[in-house]
Amino acid sequence: MTETIASPTVRSPSAPPALGGPGLFTVLLAAALPLIDFFIVNVALPSMGADLSASESVLELVISGYGLAYAVLLVLGGRLGDLFGRRRLFLGGMAAFGLTSLACGLAPDAWTLVAARVAQGAASAAMLPQVLATIQATTSGRRRAKAMGLYGATAGLSMVAGQILGGILVAADIAGTGWRSVFLVNVPVVVVGLVLAARTVPETRSQRPEPVDGPGTVLLALSLLTLLAPLTEGRSAGWPLWTWLSLAAFPFVAAAFYAVERRADRQGRTPLVPPSLFALVSLRRGLMLILPFSLGFSGFMFVIAVALQRGAGLGPVPAGLALAPMAVVFFCVSLAGPRLVTRYGTRVVPAGAVIQGLGVGLMALAAWRSWPDLGFIELLPGAAIAGAGQALQLPVIFRIVLSEVPTARAGVGSGVMITTQQSALALGVATLGTLFLSLVPGLGMRDALVTTLLVQLAGVALTGLLGLRLPRTIG
Repeated sequence: MTETIASPTVRSPSAPPALGGPGLFTVLLAAALPLIDFFIVNVALPSMGADLSASESVLELVISGYGLAYAVLLVLGGRLGDLFGRRRLFLGGMAAFGLTSLACGLAPDAWTLVAARVAQGAASAAMLPQVLATIQATTSGRRRAKAMGLYGATAGLSMVAGQILGGILVAADIAGTGWRSVFLVNVPVVVVGLVLAARTVPETRSQRPEPVDGPGTVLLALSLLTLLAPLTEGRSAGWPLWTWLSLAAFPFVAAAFYAVERRADRQGRTPLVPPSLFALVSLRRGLMLILPFSLGFSGFMFVIAVALQRGAGLGPVPAGLALAPMAVVFFCVSLAGPRLVTRYGTRVVPAGAVIQGLGVGLMALAAWRSWPDLGFIELLPGAAIAGAGQALQLPVIFRIVLSEVPTARAGVGSGVMITTQQSALALGVATLGTLFLSLVPGLGMRDALVTTLLVQLAGVALTGLLGLRLPRTIG
């Protein structure tokens, strides 16, 4: 249950808050920003390195620093929204995102950029959980299904569009800003978003908010850091001792986190991540689908950007536009998603995995046959088919995860879901990216790319198999 705290329009005290069309547009705009910024730097990294004289390990921190801060603080951001008001956290997080984007764009050196990116990730973690929590608290029935479908479409499109937009902005060199424009472009968008949000997004919060779970927050942060930090930085750092010690500590820290959360749950308190939440079959199975999907998606986006620029010799614009068919088809097919789910239920998820697998296979074949002449035309069939398959999966998976989450726990549920997605995105860059870059010296760029795509294909198959276990309908 939620209650209206403040709203730009006058309602009776008993009227539930409602999210209209302009409000939905505003929160979806905010949902796009963090995902775009996770991928937008992929094609801008060579320009950043040349301009800031940054090593490869420091450049990887530009990506991983953002991703780590984002993943570690997401669940806390959802809890704070439940506690202090989701609209308040949304506005504060969006304003901070704009300021940190400005700091990134004005960074005088590489380490300042890394610090600004970490702060930008923290701002994203405050803003994004409020999007899904607000949708859950202010919509129901068909309106919620439509809003969740649009959220899924926005998320998928943003991840592809970020890479395309990054290439265009770097090449355009607006007012001589070069790579800095990929961050500065956020500032006017945030200003518009803040004006719209102040007018159109209603305030909601949990009726019985719980205080912040301090021990749980610390242990979750340590769990994610001990896993993600060595995986994202290990290869570029030469796998020093700290990376192995960190990975060895991960299962013990994760077990301690689970024990603390289970005890709090049994005592009637609301822990940061309530284990009882995982009793919801839809949430548990949906999260299992998000992991392989997001891991493969982010790994592919990073690897294809490196392969097209370093191996095929494409500039940032051609490298970004090579994936345009994926973005266009994803958007078009995702619009038909709700109707397909109404007719066929969750069977669209394994069907989408089969279609995506076909597309990935065609891209691997194109790389094998056409290298090094790999670009828009060669990737067009595979990218378009893969985009269609992805569009049939991602929006539906998001709906499945949150379909049974109570409104009072909307912030917690959305925080858990986005943390799982963001952690998988970071793991995808770390694992598939590391595999690809490790194979290049021995196999060459072409064979390393084909091998990595085949590994991704195995992940797509796993998503399809897990999708067969879903209940036929979404609650």
